[in-house]
Amino acid sequence: MNLLDRYIGLLALRVFSLVMAALTVLFSLLAFVQQLSLVGQGHYGAGDALIHTVFAAPALVLQLAPVAMLLASLLALGLLARHAELTAWRSLGVSEARIIGALLKLAVPVIFVLFLIAQYVVPTAQLLAQGAQEAALGARATALHSGGFWAAHERQFLEVGDFTAGGMPEDVDIYAFGADGALLDYIHAMRADIAPDGTWRLRDVLVKQVVGGRFITTRAGEMDWPSFVAPAQIRLLRLPPQAMPPVGLFQYIHEMKRNDQQAQNDELIFWSMVAIPVALLAMVLAAAPFAFAAPRLQSAGRQLLIGALLGIGFELTQQLVFYAGLRLGAPPVLTALAPALLLGGVGL
Repeated sequence: MNLLDRYIGLLALRVFSLVMAALTVLFSLLAFVQQLSLVGQGHYGAGDALIHTVFAAPALVLQLAPVAMLLASLLALGLLARHAELTAWRSLGVSEARIIGALLKLAVPVIFVLFLIAQYVVPTAQLLAQGAQEAALGARATALHSGGFWAAHERQFLEVGDFTAGGMPEDVDIYAFGADGALLDYIHAMRADIAPDGTWRLRDVLVKQVVGGRFITTRAGEMDWPSFVAPAQIRLLRLPPQAMPPVGLFQYIHEMKRNDQQAQNDELIFWSMVAIPVALLAMVLAAAPFAFAAPRLQSAGRQLLIGALLGIGFELTQQLVFYAGLRLGAPPVLTALAPALLLGGVGL
């Protein structure tokens, strides 16, 4: 990286850091106000709302990164234009593509940091946020984190309907099939306790076995079941798909498709994660046409207005395309990447 690239990159990085911090604080404040509606339920207080908001901040960073990159590019290049530096460089033969290329190089380390946040920080922070909220709300927390998962191994299928406030599976269904695809037995348990070795102690159990074409039903207060889902996987599967680490979500989707299960919604969320780096590059290209306007038009207020309008338009387009693609069954990769590719193409 030569001196010019380093100069532009460092300036844009400082602006990006300030914009990212300002947007995160602003949207965290809005999330904190939303959390205040839970104050008074159980033992949930303002301190618990603040803790939950802090733990939710890394996920906000991922969502806001493309808009922050757009604003940083507009403000940094606008600052250079107002100081006539862009004019001076262009008179020396430095092309617009070279200047924009310096910003695109900045996006590479930003993308790497965002991947680390998505892979390691967001899942841990989300689990801590859920744990803190569940501890304060008790039974009332179930409604906030309702949702289970499907998993399969060989010819066994597991469905967890929900989780208790303490993170234990409940409304558990287990199906076992033979080599010919016929159902062998079915187990339903009201809840399960997970032992350190991974064994599930099922509670309030109903067992139905198929013998000679007839169901034989038995009931038990409890029974052990050797689960094929590791405790570490359970922690991740408690998360909503958008908070799962990208690598873990990809592996989960691959496993579901291997067992002929539908995973379109999860695939769409995964490709939406992949679209974040593409959106960062697209935002730099979208800022380019406004960066080389007349210097008198390069006021900070104008740049912020342009950035706000482009950012809001892009976010709305993403949401519309997301739900339209989900509704119409469009390929997830195309649905997730189309808005960013379109914006980048227009900017280019």
